[in-house]
Amino acid sequence: MNQDVKKHIDELVELLNKASYEYHTLDKPTITDQEYDNYLHELVSLEEKYPELVRSDSPTVRVGGEVIDDFQKVRHEIPMLSLSNVFNESEIVHFDEKVKKFVPNTSYVCELKIDGLSVSLIYKNGELVRGATRGDGVVGEDITHNVKTIRNIPLRLKEKIDIEVRGEIYMPKKSFEALNETRKKNHQEPFANPRNAAAGSVRQLDSSIAASRNLSSFMYHIPNAKDYGLNTHYDSLKFLEKLGFTVNPNIQLVSNLHELLDYIEKWTEKRESLTYEIDGIVIKVNGLDDQEKCGYTVKYPKWATAYKFPAMIVLTKLKDIKFTVGRTGQVVPNAILEPVLLMGSVISKTTLHNEDYVIGKDIRIGDTVKIKKAGDVIPEVIGPEVMRRDGTEIPFVMAKECPICHEPLVRKEEESAYYCVNPHCDAKRIESLIHFVSRNAMNIEGFGDNIVEDFYNMGYLNTFDDFYHLYEKKQELMELEGFGEKSINNLLTSIENSKKNSLERLLFALGIRHVGAKTAKILATHYITMEKLQSATLEELIEIKDIGSTIAKSIIKYFKNETNQNLLTNLKELGLNMKYLGAISTNLPLAGKSFVLTGSLETMTRDEAQEKIESLGGTWSSSVSKKTGAVIVGENPGSKYQKALELNVPILSEQEFIDMIQS
Repeated sequence: MNQDVKKHIDELVELLNKASYEYHTLDKPTITDQEYDNYLHELVSLEEKYPELVRSDSPTVRVGGEVIDDFQKVRHEIPMLSLSNVFNESEIVHFDEKVKKFVPNTSYVCELKIDGLSVSLIYKNGELVRGATRGDGVVGEDITHNVKTIRNIPLRLKEKIDIEVRGEIYMPKKSFEALNETRKKNHQEPFANPRNAAAGSVRQLDSSIAASRNLSSFMYHIPNAKDYGLNTHYDSLKFLEKLGFTVNPNIQLVSNLHELLDYIEKWTEKRESLTYEIDGIVIKVNGLDDQEKCGYTVKYPKWATAYKFPAMIVLTKLKDIKFTVGRTGQVVPNAILEPVLLMGSVISKTTLHNEDYVIGKDIRIGDTVKIKKAGDVIPEVIGPEVMRRDGTEIPFVMAKECPICHEPLVRKEEESAYYCVNPHCDAKRIESLIHFVSRNAMNIEGFGDNIVEDFYNMGYLNTFDDFYHLYEKKQELMELEGFGEKSINNLLTSIENSKKNSLERLLFALGIRHVGAKTAKILATHYITMEKLQSATLEELIEIKDIGSTIAKSIIKYFKNETNQNLLTNLKELGLNMKYLGAISTNLPLAGKSFVLTGSLETMTRDEAQEKIESLGGTWSSSVSKKTGAVIVGENPGSKYQKALELNVPILSEQEFIDMIQS
């Protein structure tokens, strides 16, 4: 009877382990969850009745239940060395140069650097006998009871061999979010990030806790790979897959530095799309003999390094919240921060958007807050570290009056923003004047924010047309402290030159609500003249692509205002151009062609180059593909130049680019 039971238990274990491998490792389930649960329930019943027949690789081990008294120390026979770090392209180039001193013609394997914790797994005759943390690289801790609960770590290999493999245990983003939700409901402190959560999970004395947290793993290294007839690291990864381990699917074998840099660029952009956290890219020499030629330092292998992404999230102190008034009159709360370095720039202040944003995230003065760069450009406070509060923090209170003119603020219906509606508010006027002269608007060079504010306070500037009357005050202006004849002449020349701007610049400069630079260009190309735009109807505007009812109503409201009408009349009489000067024909020489720029240009800025291309119907792109019309190469070109060579995309020098647009 026992032989029949044993046979059936063996069948159930093999079936369930195969199903688990297909589900968790291959992501190709062959049986339904219901079928799996039914088979597992049957196995549990048999194992309870015949405990002497329980196999060491039974899937029932995955649910945990083993409780240990303490973590035992274990010594790694081959030390688990850490990797050196590089942080930018020049350091990667330097790493490549050092490698080539040992092995001139080598390839690399690029791998995503999983943000988890390192693990060593030892198998005897194909069965898992020990899992251990890295520790200090020489001595780690035995976490076998918790490793067995991780469903994509095989308890028995597909070959009966003795082997040590190394990899990373991590917590998927979904598991992390679910765990923190549970902890919040139980009034427990949430984990700060998935890595901390994973580390805390594998150091539980009770394995059922680790089992409940849905950890996962990727394996990436065999310390003595040559003993198994393997010659390259890439072959080692394929061998790991053959044994039943999960290997990250995004590994790539690259043959040169340019392919390596392209891989980094690709995953820097795509990292947010992954279901797990990564914090960099690992670069390894592929050939095992080549690795031996490179050798080791005391701490690191010379044949591998880790490119670390710039910190996406940093912590700093929120010292204060100050309110500022924008050109539309919107009053915005701003975070005043302890200066902190984030992705290459020092951040000391940033917007908190509006009242709903601050209250919704419960951001308080005195909080330690998390900062990230939205779109890797704009710094943003994403929330407080609540566990770090000491009771001295001050809850946020929205301003009730304008911080400049002290008139009551008004919150508009269906908006989160408060506005100063005082038409004479100094802050509104100054911000609108600064916007008018800005680079993407009228582009009047020499007018920094402070100069505009000084001229406003001195009475020289009040409305937009006042810029074009400054020549009348030339003598007075030259006598101001910090100004002289040359600087004032430069200002007046720039003001005069701005009269020749195309219509879209003036439209953007006017500060019409909801009309940004892109919308201004759409309006200018559609109506061609200011006069035609002024007479446009709501129905006509709504029919234009990308102009919705909100924008259309704002445009109609602006042009109906008598003050605005008088301003436009004055600007026209002062000689400002009121027509669109760009090319209108759709049959332009560069229509449908996309261009990419790499390196720096000597004779123009990127914005100027872009304007020239767009005026001829072309577009810009940040990446090279087979559809790219041409790559324009300036000084110190990056990996895009090599990509263009590989794809046979036309390459233009700066002079060739200038010759092209002039012709």
